[in-house]
Amino acid sequence: MAKKKRCVEVLPTIWNCPDDLWWRLVPVLAELDPPYRGHRGRTDPRKALDGIIYRLRTGCQWNHLPKEFGDDSTVHRTMQRWFARGVFDRIWAQLVEACAELGAVDWSWQSIDGSMGKARKGATKLAQWRQRLHAIPRIVRKTA
Repeated sequence: MAKKKRCVEVLPTIWNCPDDLWWRLVPVLAELDPPYRGHRGRTDPRKALDGIIYRLRTGCQWNHLPKEFGDDSTVHRTMQRWFARGVFDRIWAQLVEACAELGAVDWSWQSIDGSMGKARKGATKLAQWRQRLHAIPRIVRKTA
């Protein structure tokens, strides 16, 4: 007997920041990363965010970022500044809150992702050394 196929709606891939999301982010950027008042202004934050999204989606090198997002080093500097100032943490919190209000977050299910690989350059020797170290009896003073 054949299994029934599940119908799952596939969401489109996000390659840039949609307008409704952008207007949620403007107050966060105004608070945590106000415009620079120097002689030379900063790059357009929306173009920088689109460049960051593109970079994270494709995994390309920074110097291969398309010119439509602006200078690659400027986009990279913007991302580093936003990480240091907590912009992405605040954005993530806002998005999770908005999803929770819609009832779209299943808090009973969580996952974690990671990868494992073989350790190089003498890691097995280090593991053997640690085993020998832990095999040495320790003298511990009892405290009352």
